[in-house]
Formats: sequence, C-alpha cells, structure tokens
Amino acid sequence: MDPLEPVVRLSVWKGRQYRRFNLEFPVRIKVQSGSLATEIEAVSKNVSVGGLVVRSAGMIPQNTPVSFILSVHGAQAVRPMHLIGEGEVVRVESGEAGGTFMLAVKCKAPFRQLEEYLRA
Repeated sequence: MDPLEPVVRLSVWKGRQYRRFNLEFPVRIKVQSGSLATEIEAVSKNVSVGGLVVRSAGMIPQNTPVSFILSVHGAQAVRPMHLIGEGEVVRVESGEAGGTFMLAVKCKAPFRQLEEYLRA
C-alpha cells in the first residue's frame, strides 16, 4: 500500500473531513425557539456523515440549532428510512431559484445512520 494514498484520497474531498454524496431526499427541519417549534420542509442537495446542505423556501439564521429527519429511499427499499439528526446551521446562501435558500447544517455528532445506509 502506498503511504501517500490517504493524502490523495483526502485531497479529492477538498479538505473536508467526510466524503459528500449528491443525494436529493426530503428533509424536515425542526427549529425550537422557547416553547415554539417550527418545521421547515427542504430537499437535500448533498449529504455526508458530518452534515448536509439543503434547499429550502424557509430561511433559518446561521448558528441556529436544529433537529432534522432525512427520508432516504433506494431502489431496493420497500419504504423510506427516516434518519434523525441534530446540528447547527453553519451557512446560509440565497438559492438558485428565487425565494429559496441553501442551508448548510453541521451535525453535532457523526451521522452514523447515514453511513450504514451508504454502505448498503
């Protein structure tokens, strides 16, 4: 095994800790503000074990803690799997389509449920 192989592999990920996958799945994001909870519907653009980027009509401010449910499905799945995670919005950008936002969510802990799904 070449000792430089891990370095080359990591450079492909552009300095990221986890590999990203371009997957578009429904995502429900929950924001808790005091006793009020708001849910926002979104669609994932890419996901990794460390977080996800979603497109949403609703804007969530940067540094806001969130919980989310990512509904993944595949060719062999009888029904969608619902993967649950928690994190924080770390970046907000205007989306490609008018009135949408791109939200980057960093997970509190590695999203191991997703890791299991991607191996299947």
